[in-house]
Amino acid sequence: MKTTEKLIKRIVILGGGESGVGASLLAQNKGFEVFVSDAGQILEKYKNILSENNISFEENKHTNELILSADEVIKSPGIPHKAQIIKDLQAKNIPIISEIEFAFRYTKAKIIGITGSNGKTTTTLLTYHLLKNAGLNVGLGGNIGDSFAAQVIKDEFKYYVLELSSFQLDDCFFMKPYIAVLLNITPDHLDRYNYDFEQYAAAKFRIAQAQTKEDFFVYNGFSEEITKNLFLEKVQSQKISIVVNDELPNNNSKISDVTTFANQNSIQVVFEDKKINFSEENFTIKGKHNIFNTLCAVQVAMILGISERNIKESLLTFKNAPHRLEEIAVINGITFINDSKATNVDSVFYALGSFKRTEPHIIWIVGGVDKGNEYEVLDNLVQEKVRNFVFLGKDNRKLEKHYQNNNPENHQEENESDDSKKQLKKFDKPIFQTQSIKEAIEYGFKLGKKGDIVLLSPACASFDLFQNYMDRGDQFRQNVLNLIKN
Repeated sequence: MKTTEKLIKRIVILGGGESGVGASLLAQNKGFEVFVSDAGQILEKYKNILSENNISFEENKHTNELILSADEVIKSPGIPHKAQIIKDLQAKNIPIISEIEFAFRYTKAKIIGITGSNGKTTTTLLTYHLLKNAGLNVGLGGNIGDSFAAQVIKDEFKYYVLELSSFQLDDCFFMKPYIAVLLNITPDHLDRYNYDFEQYAAAKFRIAQAQTKEDFFVYNGFSEEITKNLFLEKVQSQKISIVVNDELPNNNSKISDVTTFANQNSIQVVFEDKKINFSEENFTIKGKHNIFNTLCAVQVAMILGISERNIKESLLTFKNAPHRLEEIAVINGITFINDSKATNVDSVFYALGSFKRTEPHIIWIVGGVDKGNEYEVLDNLVQEKVRNFVFLGKDNRKLEKHYQNNNPENHQEENESDDSKKQLKKFDKPIFQTQSIKEAIEYGFKLGKKGDIVLLSPACASFDLFQNYMDRGDQFRQNVLNLIKN
């Protein structure tokens, strides 16, 4: 073990999903008494794994006497700290950690940890792709793919590339990435952080809390929130900033050991005495945000000694994961794009900005479970590019309040002030509301014309109508493909 903690005999895992079941297998492998508890229903495939390995579990409830007897608890990232069972554990001073923290104790591999409000999955997959293609013995895990803990049972890899959410980092204490990547910090999941942006930012910075001077911290050098917190969090590792803009921020040189820079004229990645120059033709994923994501992945590859030739060859063979500006089909000249992974406003900002045409030509499907969104940052792009709104969700009141137009069918509360009513009238675009993704697509198809885009980029979580963002994106894809059949 990498920590000198008291002897732990009984471990309870809260959550019977991928991370929880993986943690239970690792805990059993290390000789602990293990119990898994899930307040919801455990998927059949996970129940089979637990039963086959004689691991005790319960579902659809939390039994306090079974949980509060733990020496340590491994918590699913989906369980908020305000849950009653967590408060009960804290009252008894029972340590609570994440699967990531637990698995880190038992691996000798070097960790590349990647976090941020947006771009985590793309950057993680691309980094893994670059390392694997270069012949490095590397595993993939965290918030994507197979459980990190389950992989550590055999611990066959020399490196792990981990996508890390703020929820996972909340319960990490000694986990130390050799290379930590912080892509950006913009408002997201604020409902989990008491609607306090600083709490959320501090959670992201936990990725670097245990790093030493032998480690590396790759970060967005143009993010004011990140550069501000670099001082507050006292990051000890070697700092490498990535800047994709026409000019460097004024304070950049004061906080960074190295700067990788891209603007409209040049793209360059620097590490020690090595430099690699790129053009956009080297990248298979497009958009300014993906240039940044790519440079972060390339920076990791250079730190690990991968050659320029290998990096450039691998970039040309990379294919991004589904649900990220994924073009599904072009039907009667109308392009249908699945960006279901865009679960916050910042992601939608990048999505809308990636389309070059300036006249309104987008039918925008937006909505779901709001996470504390502030839609003002999208106003200029929405005015410029969106022609029609489709609100897809059970509760669209916040969207209505921001995007309501002059149409008398769009109701307003009688007790609203005149100033409030003026705010509601700043958008004059048709709105269609539905709780059916099939209806949303049919509406887009009916109104669309050649050259238009029907864009699913929800800015919200999916749990009101779907299992998760993947289910939402899969249903979007299938219903679009059904249009072709019909």
